[in-house]
Amino acid sequence: MVRWFWERRREGRTLQLRARGDFGDATRVAFEELAPDVDTFLGQAAYLQLGYFETLSELIASTPELSEKEALSRAAGAALTKHEAIVALIRERDGDPTAIMLPFREELDAFRRATHGVRPQETMLSVHITAGMLDDFYYALAASYGDTGRRVAAILQGDDDRQAIVDLLGAIIERDAEWRSLLAMWGRRLVGDTLLIARSALRGTPGPGDLDAEEEKQVEPVFTELMGAHARRMDALGLSA
Repeated sequence: MVRWFWERRREGRTLQLRARGDFGDATRVAFEELAPDVDTFLGQAAYLQLGYFETLSELIASTPELSEKEALSRAAGAALTKHEAIVALIRERDGDPTAIMLPFREELDAFRRATHGVRPQETMLSVHITAGMLDDFYYALAASYGDTGRRVAAILQGDDDRQAIVDLLGAIIERDAEWRSLLAMWGRRLVGDTLLIARSALRGTPGPGDLDAEEEKQVEPVFTELMGAHARRMDALGLSA
């Protein structure tokens, strides 16, 4: 098992939750000493964006409708742009992007497989939900890294071009009540795997029991807000979270 974040104590580090966008007027919450080293943060953030691009590219190849291909291509291009921007930042810091991303490849590829649907519509929802939650989480985590974190936060704030995917899913749901039920259930299934990825970013193992009682109190507001943002995404599609 790859250990993502093996350094528990970091002087002067805080994790802050943004009070904008999907988080509305959420209180900014900080919890100290749980952020990973900056290269670990950059490597995982970069590989996540690459994974979104790869999944969307696979969907483009398997989708017959030209309008859907075009919509998916915009979202794929946005993910690739974010990936390339984080990679450029790694290089500015004299890092090797491949070496910095490699430790997370196995774990994040497994996550991507676990959240890949049997049907293209499920996979579209997977990208919308998992990328939304993890972009939010890594935006919050970026507050731990000074100027580097501010630059990553700006990258993550860039347009994800996923609204066209939302529109496609919304039209499918409106046409067929069975899709509403199926996608609502699939969306609920995605949450556990996605939160596991986020939680493991705070410690060396992905198990929820790895945090002690005090740390659980510290992280609870952040994950509560992530769940709130997830519920709003599902509601916007007419799905129950």
